[in-house]
Amino acid sequence: MKNEYPLVSIIVPVYNAELFLPYCLSSILTQSYSNLEVILVDDGSTDSSPSFCDKIACTDNRIIVIHQKNRGIASAQNTGLNTAHGDYIAFVDNDDILDRRNIELLLRALLETGASMSKARWQQFGLSQLEEIKEKASIGVKAAAKYTILKNPLYLYQTVFCKSLRVIGNTLNFATEAKYFNEANWCRLYKREIWDKIRFPEGQYAQDTAIASNLYEIMPTVVDIETCLYYWLQRPDSVTHKMKSSSFYHDHVVAARRNMEICFNQRITPARSYYTLMGNLQHEKKVAKTDEEIQQYNRDEIIAQSLTSSLSPMNRLLCETLRQIRYFEKTVYDHKIKNMR
Repeated sequence: MKNEYPLVSIIVPVYNAELFLPYCLSSILTQSYSNLEVILVDDGSTDSSPSFCDKIACTDNRIIVIHQKNRGIASAQNTGLNTAHGDYIAFVDNDDILDRRNIELLLRALLETGASMSKARWQQFGLSQLEEIKEKASIGVKAAAKYTILKNPLYLYQTVFCKSLRVIGNTLNFATEAKYFNEANWCRLYKREIWDKIRFPEGQYAQDTAIASNLYEIMPTVVDIETCLYYWLQRPDSVTHKMKSSSFYHDHVVAARRNMEICFNQRITPARSYYTLMGNLQHEKKVAKTDEEIQQYNRDEIIAQSLTSSLSPMNRLLCETLRQIRYFEKTVYDHKIKNMR
């Protein structure tokens, strides 16, 4: 007989988050589902985050604290995965906030459908909204909305990523928003076995993008919950918002290449990865200054040409059309969301 209340491991990489970590952990420790293992991986923080982790661990025996030298978020996530004992795995960024019923509803969806992963919707918010979001999340959503069971998540990940087309699809009752996947690992709950042979590549950016296709290709089904269960803080000083180095763009090119190769093997049009590849290649060209950076860009350009030449003319047209749509959307997104205060 299956355990009615299985253990859920929540992995939280922690790095210099002293201002936001109390909000994040409060939202985790007050979850409506209580059979949790909360793994805090301090990745060499230089502020008061390590002492805060140790202090709060003394108040709740569900918390495990691991201190390690700074090796990046991928290493911290892998440390959490290697430590986890749960039947199910969740990731939370150290400055985000969970709805009070996040784990309860994501777990219920998995138990009722047998899917490999459950996901829900999220909302971005700015620093000025911290207290407001904390209060809203602590109340919790009133009831679970409808489930949508999705097959072939790798195909959906690669093809359903333009917001405007999702809006049109929803208007036509195609439940297109439910079919949307991104690379983020938060606002997800995974069966543990999904991670048995997968780890994040360490020492590089885009660690989540790099393994996205590996994850989705081994999932028979995913279930979507049509409700917001996660609040994503927009910080001007975050890596996603301010990092513009040559290595940052190069790592995204490498991640896109990995995804495209998997898609070619699965005979799936890699439209999202094409968008990632071409966009980051352009950025890498603009910022490459040193001889080493220029040489790296030249190698990446050759790889990109090889990958894109493998697309049929029709698939190339589809990928380029979706890229242009998404590029316009991202311009609007960057102006509106990344400047939230």
